[in-house]
Amino acid sequence: MPDTSLEKLDPRQYIIIKGARVHNLKNVDVAIPHKKLTVITGLSGSGKSSLAFDTLYAEGQRRYVESLSSYARQFLGRLDKPEVDYIRGVSPAVA
Repeated sequence: MPDTSLEKLDPRQYIIIKGARVHNLKNVDVAIPHKKLTVITGLSGSGKSSLAFDTLYAEGQRRYVESLSSYARQFLGRLDKPEVDYIRGVSPAVA
């Protein structure tokens, strides 16, 4: 997906990940539609889990923890941001 098309997408309708560089991901850009079943497929070692868990879920979890009070956060420890240019349209993850 060209760089300019990501900029035009509405984060209320898509989860937009630009420049993901976690583990095997090499500057990957992705737009995942909200309210749709989306499947991430690929060969072993291609970065599926890195995209789903280490990038997308990690950012949602980090945003959830940020929404807690500073008192609650002190017991949870610090969560690092995934190595990406930006992520838009992702909701805080509780699970």
